[in-house]
Amino acid sequence: SSGINAEWPLRPGDKANTEPLIETALTTLGSKIVNRCGRKFAEMAVDAILSVADLERKDVSFDLIKIECKTGGRLEDSQLVKGVIIDKTMSHSQMPKELTDVKMAILTCAFEPPKPKTKHNLNVGSVEDYEKLHAYEQECFIDMIKKIKDSGATLAICQWGFDDEANHLCVQNDLPAVRWVGGPEIELIAIATGGRIVPRFSELSSDKLGTAGRVREIGFGTTKDRMLVIEDCQNTRAVTMFLRGSNQMIVQEAKRSVWDAMCVIRNLVRDSRIVYGGGSNEIACAVAVNEQADKIPTIEQYAMRAFADALESVPMALAENSGLHPFSTLAEVKSRQIKEKNPRLGIDCMDKGTCDMKEQHVIETLIGKKQQIMLATQLVRMILKIDDVRSPGESE
Repeated sequence: SSGINAEWPLRPGDKANTEPLIETALTTLGSKIVNRCGRKFAEMAVDAILSVADLERKDVSFDLIKIECKTGGRLEDSQLVKGVIIDKTMSHSQMPKELTDVKMAILTCAFEPPKPKTKHNLNVGSVEDYEKLHAYEQECFIDMIKKIKDSGATLAICQWGFDDEANHLCVQNDLPAVRWVGGPEIELIAIATGGRIVPRFSELSSDKLGTAGRVREIGFGTTKDRMLVIEDCQNTRAVTMFLRGSNQMIVQEAKRSVWDAMCVIRNLVRDSRIVYGGGSNEIACAVAVNEQADKIPTIEQYAMRAFADALESVPMALAENSGLHPFSTLAEVKSRQIKEKNPRLGIDCMDKGTCDMKEQHVIETLIGKKQQIMLATQLVRMILKIDDVRSPGESE
């Protein structure tokens, strides 16, 4: 029924009017453990989605959104960073903690002398041989650092580690470096900074460098934990949700909650139609199905009435879980919907004194509600096709 759903005014280029989206995200977060910071998390989810959304194509790329979790602090300390956060620090304590106008070389090659691919043993029999080996290693490291410096890079980000010798030479040559950066982070940094991932030092050139306005280390109170933030990137669409919490359980729950909220906003970008929650749309659909069943003279009307009864089980469960009398509450709301012709009336679970879900800002996406009802219907159809069911332990 067209009266059951409404539409948010979300059009290409219109990213200013975010309040309807925030209200929808707040409905999603209302039952979660993070609901005391619901407004903050809803705004973060909406900002993240609109930062990466293509409203012309009605598409959202979740690959550009990274969720980084850090135990410690409070939920209120969570923030949305327009850039990339990685759980790493500069490889040496004497390297600068903040860089501006950064050109970074993104390396997936090992920062060490080349090794034969076959199994080998190297026997050092004298001091001279050892010194030659050391000189060769020094020469390799200096050559690698020279190639990075010659390309114009002011920061090296390496997927692999390097030993203290290479680390010391990086400090001496004023080349800040970050090591042991994971594969997904490397890819996100490359997307955000507009750089190319370089697999060999010989392929490094100035056009493959990524650019960022600022790279800095951030600390957390009295703890020694530090992380690296890459901000003001060339590709402003890459964002990071940085979540804090007192323990691992809270942080992971916050991550799941934010993901749910972002999925709801993504659905609204794809299809901006919404329905009102609190069981109001199920009651309105049940009323519409019953009205349609009255027009059918055949026995099929009983199947339609059974479908309508099944739809009413949702508001009944809501009323029961809220401590209300399920049958009388449902009957009262249903009669008011028919009498007032207002499909927005639902179960007042929060005891706010009004059953109008538009006033309570209880909102769901139409695409999500359709999927729920269709999935339940398809599941029942699948079960009805089964001739016999074996319960566990029956063969014994």
